[in-house]
Parts: sequence; structure tokens; C-alpha cells
Amino acid sequence: MKHSLLLLFFSLSMFAQKSVESFDSKKLGEKRQITIGLPASYENNTSKRYPILILFDGEYLFDPFYGALNYGAYWDDLPETIIIGISQNRNNEREEDCAFDPTEGLPTRRASQFFEFIGGELMPYIEQKYRVAPFRIIAGHDTTAGFLNFYLLKENPLFNAYISLSPELAPGINDQITSSLTNTKKQLFYYQSSADGDIRQLREPVEQLDKSLKAITNPLVDYKYSSFSNASHYSLVLYSIPEALYQIFGSYKPISSTEFTEKIVVLKSGYVDYLTTKYTLIENKLGLKIPVRINDFKAIEAAILKNKAYDELDKLADLANKNYPKSMLASYELGLMYEKQGDAKKAAAKYQRASQLEEIGDLTKEMMYNKYDDMKGQTIKK
Repeated sequence: MKHSLLLLFFSLSMFAQKSVESFDSKKLGEKRQITIGLPASYENNTSKRYPILILFDGEYLFDPFYGALNYGAYWDDLPETIIIGISQNRNNEREEDCAFDPTEGLPTRRASQFFEFIGGELMPYIEQKYRVAPFRIIAGHDTTAGFLNFYLLKENPLFNAYISLSPELAPGINDQITSSLTNTKKQLFYYQSSADGDIRQLREPVEQLDKSLKAITNPLVDYKYSSFSNASHYSLVLYSIPEALYQIFGSYKPISSTEFTEKIVVLKSGYVDYLTTKYTLIENKLGLKIPVRINDFKAIEAAILKNKAYDELDKLADLANKNYPKSMLASYELGLMYEKQGDAKKAAAKYQRASQLEEIGDLTKEMMYNKYDDMKGQTIKK
């Protein structure tokens, strides 16, 4: 067991390529340090595009987000993600970057420059240099968490998802956030958190905002608030990160045993439609076009067999052909359909065809040969 854990953590350490560079900003009139984490598959999978996560307070938020995303991606619960951490630990940078007028609640001149640096310089640079998917996340803690809300107030928000950890909210911004989310015509994710041991001046406005946001009925808004017990202003960060990531990427997860039992196998029909809808949702919500996982194919196949809806294996074969055209999966599903329908001759032909194609998952050439022999034997007997 210990050996397996060591291998797991070694694999996780290889998840991404982490580098630090100095970014010369004309908006700020200075160089800023950014930390870039690229997924392990980035170099080898040259056609794949990745969501992007912009992190304020990169000097202390980068590693916990990096670790959570590494772990989730290892099990394919979370998508591989490009992480950009912005360091703000020199000369009160974070306070100056994210300052607002205490009366009007608007960013100061310096904070406005930082706002433009993110949207006008850093994001275009990252999107030109790296293969990014059209899904952007931004995250911050207290001062920086309050500041990230200003991006939400734009008519066409720059980011798709907002992770606000115990934010220091500007005066009057609660109503503006509520209005933006109420009226948005764009799919948006909004997460905020606090704790019973949080700073009272921060916690009370967050709870007021929570009441307003829970009343929003816009179906395009995916909102979650976490209030942690026995947590402080600082420890709530480690509680919040997985909560936020699994909220935002909830639709990405493969079919679980609970989903199979409670949502799929209980259907009377439409098993393949359920699968296609699931992956369409991933594309529409997250901007990620990914092939249907082999285990998800097997889950739908199991539901079809359990409910004896054998005709649906034809549709499953069509989907397999679209996702894995060079593999034996489609021919196997057709062979299985004919086998269950009692047509051994057609089943044998499909299994023979499958044996000539690429193996995939637990489907092997030997398995197809055996299936072919079984079906051929049945035709001879008849």
C-alpha cells in the first residue's frame, strides 16, 4: 500500500510543468512575477486545449490549487488546467493592486491599472502563447477576492467562474454583483466562502450577499456558498478549494456508481441519449470537447443489458464510431446487440470485424476471437 501511495504522489508531482517568469507590464510600468503550471499532457497532446485559472496571491494560493487540480486530474474527476499565479507579496502590492475608494467603492487609479493589466495584457499573452480552452476561472482571498468581482460587473464578463474566498467586499458592490448575475446571458459559476472563525467585518457582508444570491433564479448562474465550522480566515482556504473546483467542474466527472444506480439504470429508455447529453453539457458549460470515456460507454452498456434494451446498442455503436473510429468498440457493441437478439451469424461477423481493429479499454483481439468462435459454433449447431 505504501509503495502504491509513493507511486501515486510521484505521478502527481509529474502532473505539470511549473515555471516562473517575469512579465513586463506597460499598464503597471513594472515587471511582475507570474508562476505558470502546465499539465503533464501539454507537450505530448498537441491538439488538446485546457481551461485557464488565474490566481491572485500566487505566492500562497498557487500550491494548494495546484495540488487539488493535480489530484482531481489524476482520477479524471477534474480537467487538466493551466494555472497562472500572480505574485503580489512585494511592497504591499496586493493592497495597491486591489484597493478601492472607501466611499464610492470603485477601484483606485492604481487598481484600475492592475485591472487592465489582467484583461489587456496578461490574458492575451497567455492565450496567444498556450493552448487554452474558452473557459476562464479567477480566484483570490480576502482583498484580492473582493477585487475579482469587478470583472463580473462588465457587460460581457471576462471570466466564466469566480472563486471568492472570504472576500473584502467594496461598498455597494453586493447589489451590483446580484444585478450582474440576475441579468447575465452567459453561463457563470460563482463560489464564495467564509467560516465561523472568519474576520467578522468580512463575514457579515458575505452572508448578506449570500442571501441575495440565493434568491436568483437565472438558470445560467451556478452559485454556491460554503460556511465552514471550526475554521479560521486562513484555514478556510484549504476547505474551500476542492468545494469550489468540484462545483465548477461538477459536470465534467465520469459516471459514478451513484449516478449509475440513481439516474441511469432506473431509466426505461434513452440510455445513449443520457450519455450524449452528459457530454454536450460538458462542452456547453465548460467549453471542453472531450471523447466519451470508455468507462462511461461500459456504464451505459451495462444499463442497456440490465434493462434488456438491446436495440440501443446500435445507437451506442454509432457513438463509439464517432469517438473511436479506429477501435473495435463500435463493432463489438453491434456484435453484442446481435448476440443478445439471438442472431449468432450477424454477431459472429461483427466480432470478426472487431478482431481486425485496434484494442481499446478491456476489449482485446483475443476476446473478439473467442466471441467469434462462440457465435460461429452456434450457427454450425443450427
